Amino acid sequence: MWSGIVMLENARSSLKETTSGWEHNESKFEVLFGKLGRHVIRTKEDKDNPSCYQRSVQKPASLMVWGCMSACGMGSLHIWKGTINAERYIQVLEQHMLPSRHCLFQGRPCLFQHDNARPHTASITTSWLRRRRIRVLKWPACSPDLSPIENIWRIIKRKMLQRRPKTVEQLEACITQEWDNIPISKLEQLVSSVPRRLPTVIKRRGDATQW
Repeated sequence: MWSGIVMLENARSSLKETTSGWEHNESKFEVLFGKLGRHVIRTKEDKDNPSCYQRSVQKPASLMVWGCMSACGMGSLHIWKGTINAERYIQVLEQHMLPSRHCLFQGRPCLFQHDNARPHTASITTSWLRRRRIRVLKWPACSPDLSPIENIWRIIKRKMLQRRPKTVEQLEACITQEWDNIPISKLEQLVSSVPRRLPTVIKRRGDATQW
């Protein structure tokens, strides 16, 4: 209930924003190990045959992926293993967000959006953003309906289900390829949908929407 109210208030305030916006986010991708494979009935004679067994993994290998986008184009992509803290997040912003902002906007005014994950809202992060004079859009943590980059992550994850990388190295290569293949037309479509998303959230009083 709290997240719905916050989303509603955020949608109302965002309707007043007119500055060009762009956003980033992190997402987790896992290596697939035959989860969608067929089941086979074996004979008694084959019960100890290794070829009749399928390997399973309790905790699949995974990668964390950071990326940023705008209607102008895709920004940098950063992939790593493990979790992220505020110090590492600032490094990502330094090494990937700032160059992407320069490349995409060439000094034009823009509004930066990220969610309220702890590394994003840590005092050292907010201080760094202020020193860099980066305008940040207020954003609740639980608001995927309003975030176009979540649509990008879903597109790439569907591609991973189709391509089914078997190793972390293959997974990283596939993610990078699909990120680079996102067309400008898709970005323009997603970003242009935001003005329609906001009234929908307001109309539904912060409840889930079709986005």
